[in-house]
Amino acid sequence: MTSADSAAEQDSTRLRAQLDTLTTEAFRPELAEIDRLGTLDIARLMNAEDAAVPAAVAGRLPQIAAAIDAIAARMSRGGRLVYAGAGTAGRLGVLDASECPPTFNTRPEQVVGVIAGGPEAVISSVEGAEDSAELAARDLERLGIGPDDTVIGVSASGRTPYAVGAVEYARRRGALTVGLSCNTGSALAAAADHGIEVVVGPELLTGSTRLKAGTAQKLVLNMISTITMIRLGKTFGNLMVDVRASNDKLRARSRRIVFLATGASDERIESALAATDGEVKNAILTILGGVDAPTAGKLLGEANGHLRAALDAAAR
Repeated sequence: MTSADSAAEQDSTRLRAQLDTLTTEAFRPELAEIDRLGTLDIARLMNAEDAAVPAAVAGRLPQIAAAIDAIAARMSRGGRLVYAGAGTAGRLGVLDASECPPTFNTRPEQVVGVIAGGPEAVISSVEGAEDSAELAARDLERLGIGPDDTVIGVSASGRTPYAVGAVEYARRRGALTVGLSCNTGSALAAAADHGIEVVVGPELLTGSTRLKAGTAQKLVLNMISTITMIRLGKTFGNLMVDVRASNDKLRARSRRIVFLATGASDERIESALAATDGEVKNAILTILGGVDAPTAGKLLGEANGHLRAALDAAAR
């Protein structure tokens, strides 16, 4: 055996030992014959497993809320929100980031998903990419990460070198860092300013963290992006007043949102949307605040996009 072979074997042994300590990798002997069960029985088992995930997330709500407040403070100063992960975790980050522009009218560069292996890894496996902390540093360096930004490393195991490396690099650059994992005592949480460890237990299929762990990560990322946008004034109550009307469905939704916020007639709504170039928030302000479109734009700019504050200003 060559020295290279010996080193590789030692690395493999160390990795197996690490995996043996992870809750997300634990083997469940009671499910060893799951393949002998009927399809409905397996579905019931899987559904029962999934039902435990929200409770695990609930146990970490204080940590999630603290992270959101810190993220919103940075983003209100013009900072960006960046998700970094590999495999399923990375894809979930890319998914969440991609949904922010149409939902909250964020700029494409404002919420970003970075995945080990690049865009190709979204649809296919890129072998070895997750093992490189240096690759994560290079990916974030290209984004010019700085003090107003937030980087969230996402990894079910909490040990993925790409996610840990991303958080470590971002922290060196002065950015806010969050580590989201599904194991306690993770290296990812330890490396971050805000560690969020949502422990959902061993998976139905041993080590398949696209299941409960993936569901938990999706729930937390939904919370982070949605509540951050609420804090930034992207909503009015529970209405998505910053929605970008880029297709027929969203144009219809825009008109419905203006109606729900104002109760105005169809004619008044169409007139307001036309005057404000389809900007829902501005249209609502012209109706409820009794101001013209230019004044609505000015008031919203002075209120940093917060519709309630702009309405208060219009009433003075």
